[in-house]
Amino acid sequence: MLKLIKLEWKKNPIGKYIRGAVIMAGMLGLFTFALAYLGIANDPDGTLDAAPGTDVISAPIELFTSMAFLIYTSVMLASFIVSAYKNKTMNLMFSYPIKRQKILAAQMIAVWSFNFAALILTKLAIYMCVYIGAEFMQSSFAIDFDIGSISFYIQLIFKSAVIVSMSFIALFAGMAAKSSKATIITSFLLIFLTQANVGDFTLAGNVAFPVVLTVISLGFAVLSIYNVENKDLI
Repeated sequence: MLKLIKLEWKKNPIGKYIRGAVIMAGMLGLFTFALAYLGIANDPDGTLDAAPGTDVISAPIELFTSMAFLIYTSVMLASFIVSAYKNKTMNLMFSYPIKRQKILAAQMIAVWSFNFAALILTKLAIYMCVYIGAEFMQSSFAIDFDIGSISFYIQLIFKSAVIVSMSFIALFAGMAAKSSKATIITSFLLIFLTQANVGDFTLAGNVAFPVVLTVISLGFAVLSIYNVENKDLI
């Protein structure tokens, strides 16, 4: 399996995705720093313009990193898998004496593991930047995290896994519609579903929701490779 994953990273030049992730992380970091310390989230009178519950710095960090990497993961899945079906390069892959399910699983793991690691590193870099900045500047948002706490890292890892796994739902939609665009559009819909507010109601702060969502996402991952041995290529 590891050889197949490395082959996917080689076949779909991983270098360009690394560069893209680094650029995106830099932009997210600069934007978050500006929110916290340059007052771009403040009203003209200097008070923070934020809804109740979102006046802590972890709220924009989690929101914007989740949005960015859910879309980025979905784009990579569309490129690695859906586009491979459409441009017929999957024909060559499926001609190997390896089960189709294993090949498809390797592609999904290659994308998932890359974005999981990238999201964790991005969040760590942003949180560290905010933490260091708080030593010298006054933050508009309340600093609500303890970077020295074990629970901080457990939550960071768990939340990152949930967000990246959600992309499997988008992949399933893209494969069903035989369209890379459908994969990406579904990722946007997932963002609205999981991060948006309807009045005072939002799923973002629901404790049970991430667990349920992860189970659903893994279910769609299984459905994406289920019976692939007997399906015709797109």
